[in-house]
Amino acid sequence: MDAGSAGVLVTLLLLSILWFLVWRTGRMRRQLPPGPAPWPILGNLWQKDVVPLHRTHVKLSSTYGPIFTIWPGLKPAVVLCGYEVVKDALLGHSEEFGGRPEIPLLMQLSKNYGFLSNDEEKWRELRRFTLSTLRDFGMGKNSMSQRVQEEVQHLVKQLEKLEGSTFVPMTMFRYAVANVICSVVFGSRYSYSDMAFLELLNAIGNYISFFASPFAMVYNAFPNIMNHLPGPHRKALAECEKLKDYIRERVELHKLTLDPSCPRDYIDCFLLRAEKGKSSPDTMYGNEDLVMSVFNLFGAGTVTTSNLLVFFLLVLAKHPHIQAKVQEEIDAVVGAGRAPRTEDKLRMPYTNAVIHELQRLHKTRIENFPRMMTQDIVFRGHTIPKGTAVIPIFSSVHTDPSQWENPQEFYPGHFLDEKGEFRKREAFMPFSVGKRMCPGEALARIELFLFLTTLLQSFTFQMAVEYEEMDLFSLWIEIERRAVPGEFFAIRRTVSS
Repeated sequence: MDAGSAGVLVTLLLLSILWFLVWRTGRMRRQLPPGPAPWPILGNLWQKDVVPLHRTHVKLSSTYGPIFTIWPGLKPAVVLCGYEVVKDALLGHSEEFGGRPEIPLLMQLSKNYGFLSNDEEKWRELRRFTLSTLRDFGMGKNSMSQRVQEEVQHLVKQLEKLEGSTFVPMTMFRYAVANVICSVVFGSRYSYSDMAFLELLNAIGNYISFFASPFAMVYNAFPNIMNHLPGPHRKALAECEKLKDYIRERVELHKLTLDPSCPRDYIDCFLLRAEKGKSSPDTMYGNEDLVMSVFNLFGAGTVTTSNLLVFFLLVLAKHPHIQAKVQEEIDAVVGAGRAPRTEDKLRMPYTNAVIHELQRLHKTRIENFPRMMTQDIVFRGHTIPKGTAVIPIFSSVHTDPSQWENPQEFYPGHFLDEKGEFRKREAFMPFSVGKRMCPGEALARIELFLFLTTLLQSFTFQMAVEYEEMDLFSLWIEIERRAVPGEFFAIRRTVSS
């Protein structure tokens, strides 16, 4: 066969494959909720009017309804928008919407170990064990509040040393929040000048930032191709291997010093539970399961909360009158003679409302961490087959005009009644809801309240540089990915006792 004939055959083969993919996509589209037309192979990946969803869901839902389909590559994902739809799916049909698809980027890192495993039985068991162990070490209790209080005092001292100089909270807050989870997981905390620890924090921060990026969507759509190509995924995964190696070292040290009668932390408890199950051939408490469970606790318990605290400062710096009103309540309830305590929240309705409103306002990029249908379902008139990825848009719940008086504004009154007392809102889901809700919610709530109130008790925060040309959320995303410095002034307050 000459070169010309071979070229024709290859061209025909490629056209046949392309035709088959277009035909298959068209057939699947007819069986799914409506949505924007995908390109062959790429789907909607590079269509800026489709992704990222936190920017486009309003327009898409107005066109296709609150349930629509997008194509992040060759496979579809059904998107859920609005309070009623998300609530019905995640609470009313929690089992059907409670699966988790295989996420290639996560699988490449975890190798299916730990409590984010795709193995349903392992996930249930390790999640149950982790929640139980965290509760034993004070999650949601006074002992955990004391750990947070101690750490935030270290942070206050670091800020006092600045004496008017600017600082980058993304780094400093990450140290502080990491030390809280490290006290539970490793049984120790780290100095803010520990550069080796900072390198580990940056590794997990870079991975999570990459995980939420558009490039990660491409990786998850075409992992077999991306694994053979250079790119930011290689750097992010390589840095994480260093953190996993560090965790392995800590596990080995714990094995040498383990006292079964007095477990010191999460690692000790896991090792003791693993010892009990040694005789079982299918144990879920292997060494790598421990490493990845610690990795996930360390990552989720550090980056998410510290980033949220930086977002809090950004919004309050942009709304100084609200920052001042929170400080007035702190001064009235707590004063200057002691640090804020968790129980103070009950007497601080405005501060509590501001924290909730800041969480409501915060938008997350969630396309790369979907749920999955565990069975076929007809949901609100739409057929969604088993195995289909599902993306609930919580920012659509938090800006649903049927639930919020001023959905696009920073308005603490959303969480205050006519008497100025705090009121709960059902359409408030910052930690998700249902079967897959965040296991660290109790700790995060304690941290957000104590960190923010203690910092505002001691300082007033201002941005070092105003970025007038950017809206709040564009600026936040630029700070989060460190495209702009995100520097602040911490101005010392003087409050009479």
